[in-house]
Amino acid sequence: MGDRIESSPYRFKMHANESDVLLCRSPPLSPPDFALLKRRIDEMYQVNLILDNLPAIRYTRKDDYFLRWTGYPVGIRVGVDYYVFNHLQFTVLVHRYEDPNVARVMGAAADASDGAAVPANAGKDASAAPGWMVVGFEVVPCSIKHNPEDARAVKMYGRFPSKIKCDPSTVSMSIKENEPIVYTYEVSFVESDIKWPSRWDAYLKMEGAKVHWFSILNSLMVIAFLAGIVFVILLRTVRRDLTRYEELDSEAQAQMNEELSGWKLVVSDVFRAPSNPMLLCMMVGDGVQILGMAVVTILFAALGFMSPASRGTLITGMLFFYLVLGILAGYASVRVWKTIRCGDHSGWVGVSWRTACFFPGIAFLILTTLNFLLWGSQSTGAIPFSLFVVLILLWFCISVPLTLVGGFLGAKAPHIEYPVRTNQIPREIPAQKYPSWLLVLGAGTLPFGTLFIELFFIMSSIWMGRVYYVFGFLFIVMLLLVIVCAEVSLVLTYMHLCVEDWKWWWKSFFSSGSVAIYIFLYSINYLVFDLKSLSGPVSATLYLGYSLFMVIAIMLATGTVGFISSFCFVHYLFSSVKAD
Repeated sequence: MGDRIESSPYRFKMHANESDVLLCRSPPLSPPDFALLKRRIDEMYQVNLILDNLPAIRYTRKDDYFLRWTGYPVGIRVGVDYYVFNHLQFTVLVHRYEDPNVARVMGAAADASDGAAVPANAGKDASAAPGWMVVGFEVVPCSIKHNPEDARAVKMYGRFPSKIKCDPSTVSMSIKENEPIVYTYEVSFVESDIKWPSRWDAYLKMEGAKVHWFSILNSLMVIAFLAGIVFVILLRTVRRDLTRYEELDSEAQAQMNEELSGWKLVVSDVFRAPSNPMLLCMMVGDGVQILGMAVVTILFAALGFMSPASRGTLITGMLFFYLVLGILAGYASVRVWKTIRCGDHSGWVGVSWRTACFFPGIAFLILTTLNFLLWGSQSTGAIPFSLFVVLILLWFCISVPLTLVGGFLGAKAPHIEYPVRTNQIPREIPAQKYPSWLLVLGAGTLPFGTLFIELFFIMSSIWMGRVYYVFGFLFIVMLLLVIVCAEVSLVLTYMHLCVEDWKWWWKSFFSSGSVAIYIFLYSINYLVFDLKSLSGPVSATLYLGYSLFMVIAIMLATGTVGFISSFCFVHYLFSSVKAD
């Protein structure tokens, strides 16, 4: 995630208010430094401070309500002038505990800093003094014109000669070539009723709850519409046809077979093996693994096991669940392979091996390319080489063996028997009025409709540095997405069978998997209209690279849902047909 925590020069003493504190006086800005600082202000770089594991929070007023941000900008541009925020007004919210044992256990009145500042003990004897706990950390950045000469005689952490008044609504410290910048700060400690367990509430307050509920209501309407179509297909059309078919005697059936039209005509071709069966098995296996990882991770996060207080837990959890669920990927891919080959499981090792390398291989290729770009631009977001080695070892020492174990279990499991026999000679598919791929591509709009509102919040969390913690909503939206994908794929498979198109395997996968195309188009739209400050080809390439990586994962997961639901539907549909 690009987090590298360093100790900052800001120094606080627990429950000791300080004002007009000189931090430092920079050397005169050389032309390259001046150009770099201007570029960083244009690119809207943020400074993120952490005190006792709490990120600095900044409030800005908009109309009648306050917006919350973590961190503060390096500076601001007004017209042609650039201004730097060189004075920080800190407010530390503290909660008093009379019981020193509680205070000691919770880590209060001790050096419990995570890099931004070190609170010192309130008293010499910790056992005698009441405990203070940091329960909030706020910052107000100001741009104040200091006289550099005034700072010459003052030492670091000394009192600045002139009184400093912080007014966030005005800026006055413009940066100029060959001129130094003087940095100052002030800190005030405010007693608060916020208890230790509730100190993260300010960061996790759910904004736009009505919007999330609207998103879910919107999804439920799409589901109800599709469920109605599925209901009509299954109960009215299919049931009515089958009842009529079963009530006839054998002579009438033979006569009716000649008059049959639609899905009943492809009874001898519907389970014919698809083209590139191994690739389909690999994609289904990886889709099961990704979907399982997403469900388990979001469920754990929704239950509160992955608090943002422990940085990196979410990504670590995702990686752990992905590795462990390799066993599921191997099992699913080999089971589908064995079913397509009517019980012959030869080649299961190759299928398992390819499944273990397909999606991680794509991810490795994309992330390595992006990492070279990051290394080239000397960014802290680059994955260190040692971590790259660790990830490769995890892949080959845990994920691959577990996928092979899953493949072995899949080879031992009985294959799913087809209810009808397949003719040796394939039936000719009649000419279609519209190309079938057009329908498949259009089908992705329905799952996208259930997802796009929540997608905005997720994008803002990833790219705008906002804390995303409405995992309960996300879990509901994901379940709704799975239902919509299953229904869309099922309806489209039925429509293809009705026009005597028996090549449904890949179409069922991509009819729900095509939602990924719309998500990628949405991410391009987000880049153009919401990330206007993103400058330079490297930043845009990184954004599109990470978006492509996420979209491929979504395509595999949603496509797998569509394929499995369609397979179950086709199996159920043709198991009811009496056919020689």
